[in-house]
Amino acid sequence: MLRREIPHDAREGRVVYVSRSHLAPAPLTGDQALTPLQPFQPWTEQMQPLCYWDDEPVALLIEKEPGDDWVDGRQWMAELPASWFSLLSTALQVGAWFENHRFCGRCGAQATKLAAEFAMHCYACGHRNYPRISPCIITLVTSGEAMLLARSPRFAPGRYSTLAGFIEPGESAEEAVHREVFEEVGVHVDQLRYYQSQAWPFPHSLMFGFFAEATTRRIKIDGVEISDAAWFSPRQLPSLPPPYSISRELIETHLARWR
Repeated sequence: MLRREIPHDAREGRVVYVSRSHLAPAPLTGDQALTPLQPFQPWTEQMQPLCYWDDEPVALLIEKEPGDDWVDGRQWMAELPASWFSLLSTALQVGAWFENHRFCGRCGAQATKLAAEFAMHCYACGHRNYPRISPCIITLVTSGEAMLLARSPRFAPGRYSTLAGFIEPGESAEEAVHREVFEEVGVHVDQLRYYQSQAWPFPHSLMFGFFAEATTRRIKIDGVEISDAAWFSPRQLPSLPPPYSISRELIETHLARWR
């Protein structure tokens, strides 16, 4: 449904309003479901052409503050069909980038957004800034049917998830898996198997999903990023991540294998 072509020649189309990881709901008409895609309208200079959705051009409008009725991006992803994920993640990630890069990182002058590409250009020194993408690994560590799941202090009560972390400069994704798993829970792994990737727009991650088999089972949490970790059987699971996340997909894929 999403076509990743910037409609820079369009002068009107649909609009998504974004601010601080929140999206504005469109006015409801008839029995239409709630969506963040605003009605067809003329575009202003403040809007950034974004993509095509069902062959209709879509632009982004970044507001300084979200309105009282605006909905958090995670809630949109939980309530809309999975087919909306690409549009939501693109709008949230590009919106966060524009919000945070209004000034040149080299000389400090005000930057100018370009319509034909996702770029902020500084006419004072010539520096051009593109959207930041931060590569991360996210790994389901297993031992036979058992899964090693952990919880961050930021998680909702009772929720456990797979292990994840940013890839360091000069590090491969596979090296990051070994390092992050050992740093967070003290477990060594092998038999790494790449699964798939997912853009994670909170605010600009690209998650590389892996399966890994534990060679040691003794857990030693770091006590900072991880507040608890445990081995879970497919027959006795904690509260899991939301269905739209790659962490949940890794878990469900493993569970399907052992059913």
